[in-house]
Amino acid sequence: MDMLPDSPRLTILGYVRSSLTHRDAAPKSGDEGAPEAWIELDPGYAPALLGLAPGQRVLVVTWLHEGDRTTLQCHPRADKNRPKRGVFATRSPDRPNPIGLHEVEILEIAAPARLRISPLEAIHGTPVLDVKSVGTRLGD
Repeated sequence: MDMLPDSPRLTILGYVRSSLTHRDAAPKSGDEGAPEAWIELDPGYAPALLGLAPGQRVLVVTWLHEGDRTTLQCHPRADKNRPKRGVFATRSPDRPNPIGLHEVEILEIAAPARLRISPLEAIHGTPVLDVKSVGTRLGD
């Protein structure tokens, strides 16, 4: 595949601060008992939080940095009794580009650019790529 000379760059906006410190201890998804966590964004992104409020649902996009980028198939939920699937048909962190998409609730917003959210299955130190509001309409 040819790359354009001015290819876009991926920017890490911040990091997850969580009690989950090892991938093996993390739930497979947030609704399986994942804890609260903090998203600490670079303070320069504080203006981007305008319009967010506690109680609001957002999508947090992460780079699952401990994912195995060579994995193309896996057993869903790591259950060897289930047939393998291609990783594009699973939520596995092991994939060619290990991007995580997490729907969470904002519990608190703190200065300079911190969000306390729940639930989040990403481990401590996971890079955050974006935060997007859930349910907004085009133009909002």
